[in-house]
Amino acid sequence: MLLFYPCTWSITMAAYNLQAAPLVPLKYIALFGTGAFIMRSAGCTINDMWDRNLDKAVERTKIRPLARGDLTWNQAFGFLALQLSAGLCVLLQLNLYSIVLGAASLPLVTLYPFMKRITYWPQAVLGLTFNWGTMLGWAAVAGAVNWAVCLPLYAGGVCWTLVYDTVYAHQDKTDDVKVDIKSTALLFGDRTVPVLSALSASSMSLVSYAGYLNGQGLPFYAGVGLAGLQLARVLRKTEWDDRASCWKGFVQCGWVGIWIWAGASLDYALSISGLL
Repeated sequence: MLLFYPCTWSITMAAYNLQAAPLVPLKYIALFGTGAFIMRSAGCTINDMWDRNLDKAVERTKIRPLARGDLTWNQAFGFLALQLSAGLCVLLQLNLYSIVLGAASLPLVTLYPFMKRITYWPQAVLGLTFNWGTMLGWAAVAGAVNWAVCLPLYAGGVCWTLVYDTVYAHQDKTDDVKVDIKSTALLFGDRTVPVLSALSASSMSLVSYAGYLNGQGLPFYAGVGLAGLQLARVLRKTEWDDRASCWKGFVQCGWVGIWIWAGASLDYALSISGLL
């Protein structure tokens, strides 16, 4: 879902901009929902292939099929080939511009699991990967990317990812130190709340700016406002040294994506009904 939500923002905002018929965003939301499920699954496979030896040393991950020895690396590679083939089938339903743009994200998908070995900013690379749909969704609807709108939307999504994946990384920070894995949770440490607060404010500001450039109405900004309140609630309530609390905070960050999509959808629905 965290991969899917940025796609929905972009698809709905593009439909609003073009005043497209309702079947247009519905079609692409269905396609991108399928694609997000497949490609996130592929990303998990790639991650487990990269980390099969590391996973054996961590209590939470040692039961994964590759780490436990239930599957071989070759079997995982074969399964990954099937996943990527299925993802390609979805991608080929789009226009040529979108196909090329979608294919351009594959290096990020492949490299992300390796980044935590060399940088304290793997969450930034994840953000660049997970929010590709802010550009791809628009291209699918409109035939090309409106960079003026999509770049701030993309940047806002990257900031959001840095927030939720840092919350996630806090549950693993003790294990990460043991196996020499890096993360923003370890980098930020005691400064986590002020840094994530700044990133949250940046995220909502950038998404709002994208909405402004797209001529969005009040429902869109109401959705962004509720998303911002959700982020503030997560940062206030999360206990950073408690694994269960970090997991809960991570899950609740997903509501940010829902609220932004809901605001954009209501804005679009009202605009095509002639009420705005």
